[in-house]
Amino acid sequence: MKWDGNRESDNVEDRRGDSGGGGGGFGGRSVGIGTIAIALVASYFFGINPATVINLLSGGGGITPSQQAPAKAPPANDEAARFVRVVLADTEDVWTAQFRAQGGNYVKPTLRLFSGRTETGCGLGESATGPFYCPADQKVYIDLSFYKLMRDRFKVEGEFAQAYVIAHEVGHHVQNLMGISGKVDAARRKATQTRANALSVRMELQADCFAGVWAFHANEARGILERGDVEIALNAATAIGDDALQRQAQGQVVPDSFTHGTSAQRVRWFKRGIATGIVSDCDTFKARQL
Repeated sequence: MKWDGNRESDNVEDRRGDSGGGGGGFGGRSVGIGTIAIALVASYFFGINPATVINLLSGGGGITPSQQAPAKAPPANDEAARFVRVVLADTEDVWTAQFRAQGGNYVKPTLRLFSGRTETGCGLGESATGPFYCPADQKVYIDLSFYKLMRDRFKVEGEFAQAYVIAHEVGHHVQNLMGISGKVDAARRKATQTRANALSVRMELQADCFAGVWAFHANEARGILERGDVEIALNAATAIGDDALQRQAQGQVVPDSFTHGTSAQRVRWFKRGIATGIVSDCDTFKARQL
């Protein structure tokens, strides 16, 4: 992936090394790349209670974050953080243009780097959940150790795979700004667990498609893609499909518990977004077949 020398976002805050903060559940639904499947993986690999992670998706008692010292910017010589800043800037450029073309205004999200745990507008976030987006404070949260997990456990590596993860979470921010998240959350609260999970799958697959839309336009404007990059992203989408994660974590697949979609579905929707770059092509909620 060609990224060195591109613009860096100022909307990245660095809380790595901060003490994580208090207890409590999550109030307000956070949407991440992990949820139920990552909960199982977290339990398997880290000994984390899956209920802790599931609470992130379903909403808990809620906490008000305690007063924290002002966040700092990442060090200028931190290569990993600089990569994150470049990718976030690239998503800002793409989605600003997409919203403007429709007469709208794109509100840029903040991305927080953290380690271990961190307080969020949705409650206490933990590394074991994987990267996630909190609509309550419009922030993307990433512990960069997730990329090591991708490499060591899921055998997925490469900068474009890492960029795909960021773009997916930014996709949830786009859904929030478009009002999709609120409608889906309201529907989930009235639905059975199986139906609520099915709605979550459509949300996640749309975020995958939005990640593809970003990649299409970023490549058109700045030529970021190199040979093999798309395959790398598809490998990442395959590795974090619900069926693949459940099979790895517990040796069996439970379709009714899927919240993110199968490997094949995640690949299909990312490919749809990157093929056309058209936002309306990502309407998973009207699709008869995912």
